[in-house]
Amino acid sequence: MKTIKVLGSGCTNCKTTLKLIEEIAGAKGVDIRLEKVEEIGDIMGYGVMSTPGVVIDGKVVHAGGVPDRRTIEMWFEE
Repeated sequence: MKTIKVLGSGCTNCKTTLKLIEEIAGAKGVDIRLEKVEEIGDIMGYGVMSTPGVVIDGKVVHAGGVPDRRTIEMWFEE
């Protein structure tokens, strides 16, 4: 199971990122634990300065803007 955190204040891009990750993981049959991190201090703790940020199993894999579908799919192929 992958632990995925979406870092952001709850803006539209953050919500879109959450939805895309859920949708693609479900379509690929990947078991994930998805968390939303909204506290600025926690977000900055990952070194992310622009949101949304995505952290998979403790590693920042994306920051700033909504990731495209292909990028998200590649996260689940590794």
